[in-house]
Amino acid sequence: MTTESLPVLAILGGTGDLGTGLARRWAQVGYEVIIGSRTQEKAEAAVADLREVMAERGVAEISVRAMENLAAATAADIVTLTVPFSHQASTLELVKEALHGKILIDVTVPLVPPKVARVQLPPQGSAGQIAQELLGEEVYVVSAFQNVAAAHLQEGRGLECDVLVTGNKKVAREAVITLVEAAGMRGFHAGMINNAAAAEALTSVLITINKQYGCHAGIKISGLDDTH
Repeated sequence: MTTESLPVLAILGGTGDLGTGLARRWAQVGYEVIIGSRTQEKAEAAVADLREVMAERGVAEISVRAMENLAAATAADIVTLTVPFSHQASTLELVKEALHGKILIDVTVPLVPPKVARVQLPPQGSAGQIAQELLGEEVYVVSAFQNVAAAHLQEGRGLECDVLVTGNKKVAREAVITLVEAAGMRGFHAGMINNAAAAEALTSVLITINKQYGCHAGIKISGLDDTH
């Protein structure tokens, strides 16, 4: 697959741990990545850090740009949202028009500090459903990556973690599963956007496990070999 055939990816809130982790993985395998932030300066600092990390890994050429969130969403083919839950709605309102006809990968988890180890889903059912309702059916919202530790995404080695992918359009889920695989993981169709609640709730469960056992736990889908 040539670079010209790959979609341009924007990561809104791409200066945080999760956003930089995804940026590293996608840039390293040849995707053009736009890091979006509320300020140009923060985005540029994240790009500089990304280039430094890639150089340390021996990756000579990457395609990465820094933009404010609205410009990033406008320039990209597929947009990923990695902001805290408290900023989800305001960020989506800002970029709503730029997302028309595009896939939005929503990584938002409705954590309510300080009790982040307790499942507290919103009245709408999930952050994924909030995004779909706010943006309308002209935007293909796909929920994914909630159960992947940012620390593991930032590492350069293999990642043993599966990703539940939910959304109302199968073709959009397929596109996101391709990106999951590009980032070194397995992605699974997990149903309509309503089912995002399951992955979002699991994040609090994993936070509890991480605290109890001092690890960065993920999820693994078993039983696949039984189908062959």
